[in-house]
Amino acid sequence: MRKGYFGEFGGQFVPELLMPPLKELEDAYRTIARSKPFLTEFGQILAEYVGRSTPLYRCPNLSAELGFNLYLKREDLAHTGAHKINNTIGQALLTRHMGKRVLLAETGAGQHGVASATAAAMLGLSCIVYMGATDVVRQAHNVQRMRLLGAEVRPVESGTKTLKDAINAALRHWIAEQADTHYCIGSVVGPAPFPELVRDFQSVIGHECRQQCVERFGTLPDLVVACVGGGSNAMGIFHPFVEDREVRLVGVEAAGTGQPGCYHSASVTQGTPGVLHGTRTRLLQTADGQILPSHSVAPGLDYPGVGPEHSWLDASGRAEYVTVNDTQALAAFQVLCRREGIIPALESSHALAYVLENRDAIEPGSNVVVNLSGRGDKDLGIVAEVLGV
Repeated sequence: MRKGYFGEFGGQFVPELLMPPLKELEDAYRTIARSKPFLTEFGQILAEYVGRSTPLYRCPNLSAELGFNLYLKREDLAHTGAHKINNTIGQALLTRHMGKRVLLAETGAGQHGVASATAAAMLGLSCIVYMGATDVVRQAHNVQRMRLLGAEVRPVESGTKTLKDAINAALRHWIAEQADTHYCIGSVVGPAPFPELVRDFQSVIGHECRQQCVERFGTLPDLVVACVGGGSNAMGIFHPFVEDREVRLVGVEAAGTGQPGCYHSASVTQGTPGVLHGTRTRLLQTADGQILPSHSVAPGLDYPGVGPEHSWLDASGRAEYVTVNDTQALAAFQVLCRREGIIPALESSHALAYVLENRDAIEPGSNVVVNLSGRGDKDLGIVAEVLGV
């Protein structure tokens, strides 16, 4: 496989001015981030600060109803309430080792922004976060958290005022301030080496899950399910299982309202190959290559592209990609609240909804793992507006 590529996907499609910091980052990733001292320090922070390992929790009530064992990988219990902290601690630590002082980030749902602000504060870095103006309103609670943690939040008024536009603004900032700034991308997207770098920091989820499954029920799971926007939580739990062909891997994309012609975020299942934010992957675009608006009730899934490794896993047939609409995700959100006493993120609710919607097709007695990528308190405003609770 070509360097920086996953099959035909990946690469570096960036302005010439971005090549120096990307080369610097690639060198740091190959040397510093893979060194024993770095990995030891990273592991210690994950254990003592983030709270790893996160539990693998068997849902007793839902398992009894469904006829198979439903497990949740509880990333919602990590510090800051989502898997995002694994990656930001890794990249912030790498930033400090590279001798830079500013951590630059963008965010959609706010969780990556909060995690970046947290990691920067903990490791003594300044933090600037770009966020679409629409998302600033939808995720006001997380904006307050970022500011309390010392980050400067910069609303982006261009385009659809969501994650895609925040990424564009962050890339422009990085070009201008690359000497002392590292751009901490929050998902497995962007030009090489970001997809591989972020995946490696997030793969702690899958490595833990694999070990916990063997310890809990003596074998690997039959099915692993995760939601996919950019795809970082899914790649984090999928990656250590990719060579285990007996384990089904299912990525769940957001279908929006599910109505014909609606905006959605299903770039793997309904997109076409193209280039966005420095990488070749599957995108929501017109025949002329213009990026289409995207939508999901879950802000973190609202992105018109996907990590290039997901495009490759789909093309190779190793992972399956499906869609769940807003209504199905909201129903699953309510089920987990009321049956297990856990309030999940709307992003994670898409993964759970796939399992609930397909319960009859899953063999009785199977062991099914859903990556519960984040907690749902950040989404209570959206839920209250949509469901009227």
